[in-house]
Amino acid sequence: MNRRQFAALLSFVIAASCLLAACTKPQSSVVAISHVAVIDMTGAPPALDQTVLIDKAKIIVLGPSNSVSIPYGAKVLDARGKFLIPGLSDMHVHLTGAGEPNGSRKFILPLLVANGITTVRDMGGSVELLKGLREEIATGKLLGPQIFFTGPFLDGNPPAYQSSITVKTADEARNAVDLLASEGVDFIKTQSRLDRDAYFAIAEESKKKGLRFVGHVPDRVSALEASNAGQASIEHLTGVLLACSSKENRLRAEQFTSGPPGETAENALARSRAWQRTLLDSYSAEKAARLFKAFAANGTWQVPTFPILAHFGFMTPRTDLSRDPRMRYVPRNERTLWSQGIRERLENRLETDFALREEIVKRSLAIAGEMRKAGVRFMAGTDTAAPNVLPGFSLHEDLALLVQAGLTPKEALQAATRSPAEFLGHLDSQGTIAAGKTADLVLLDANPLDDIRNTQRIHAVVLRGELLDRSRLDAFLDSARVFAASH
Repeated sequence: MNRRQFAALLSFVIAASCLLAACTKPQSSVVAISHVAVIDMTGAPPALDQTVLIDKAKIIVLGPSNSVSIPYGAKVLDARGKFLIPGLSDMHVHLTGAGEPNGSRKFILPLLVANGITTVRDMGGSVELLKGLREEIATGKLLGPQIFFTGPFLDGNPPAYQSSITVKTADEARNAVDLLASEGVDFIKTQSRLDRDAYFAIAEESKKKGLRFVGHVPDRVSALEASNAGQASIEHLTGVLLACSSKENRLRAEQFTSGPPGETAENALARSRAWQRTLLDSYSAEKAARLFKAFAANGTWQVPTFPILAHFGFMTPRTDLSRDPRMRYVPRNERTLWSQGIRERLENRLETDFALREEIVKRSLAIAGEMRKAGVRFMAGTDTAAPNVLPGFSLHEDLALLVQAGLTPKEALQAATRSPAEFLGHLDSQGTIAAGKTADLVLLDANPLDDIRNTQRIHAVVLRGELLDRSRLDAFLDSARVFAASH
């Protein structure tokens, strides 16, 4: 081989090596969503033809597609004709309420992720179990939403539910708050059977510990008193309709009045029916206006959880989801547990009972609309996984019911995005779409501002920077279905 041939061979080897190096260059870690309409939830109109660059769980660039340079090797999702919103928040769930250790991991979490829910507020459960779930998610062992939690309920004697700490006195209430604070809970949760002294002690001690208290308005406390005491959020509209009644004191007292000895079930139902009728008929618009003004002034948020009200609390045969095809995602054992409560709410009831329930739900929706006009703030929530409340799916129904109540689609969407982030004190990192924020996003096939039901048309989810396309989301649904069939 002469010198010229050697030089040519060397040039070929170098060129081939460079080509090989180029071909095997590591892929960029950047994910690019291009040519998308961004609904950033700041209140601005949708920004059309935008490109979003995501890296290491953060949004690093957001701007017009013609001005954003996509790095070589980035994973690109062309989103022409699609709409990007922040990840959704369900602000009232019970992750560990469906059979551990697998109920949350195999049933609830996959359905939440598949439905675009990237943040949850757990409103009652074991601190130990919830810390374990949060750690698994934070370390990447488990794919799921960011979790904030209250730990066990604080309730009177006897408590209404399990996962409760029973407090009968003010001192016991203070000690319970101190215990939960030491365990690192994010909020303190009040329940319905608390005595007045215990409730107001919880309010006082929570403030001392720098914690907000949230939950039910106890039966012995008025919603106005709860707001004035600093309750940060009221769940399920507990006590609100009663506080709007011109006969509030009488009706509250009647809640604790037993029927005569040996009262029949039929007579007990008749008394309950009469109580509810009086509650509706004694609604005072003037009293309601004063209450809602106090809510707005005190910053008392509302989490109506309309799915649990419509499909369980005030369920009728028309709103019972027992035969809904989405029940295939609910474990058989869980459906068996649900069925008892469902039967109890439907059996031996008259059509007049169901008509009354429908009227209560309708009035509750109307009240939410009036509160919205008064400046009261709302957050979306479901009470997952109570009977007839389907993890993930029910949040989209809650958004639709908020719109039915009188919120605009934008306001309803804010109730599941920007507003929860603000309430949680994390608006600097989540809740809207902007460079520097956590990449929790939902890509939709249609505009939710045109029709809030379009939040159900999910094309992809970005969870802390990880792109989950439709095939992966369907795999989550399939895994939940398979688990449900065998458990």
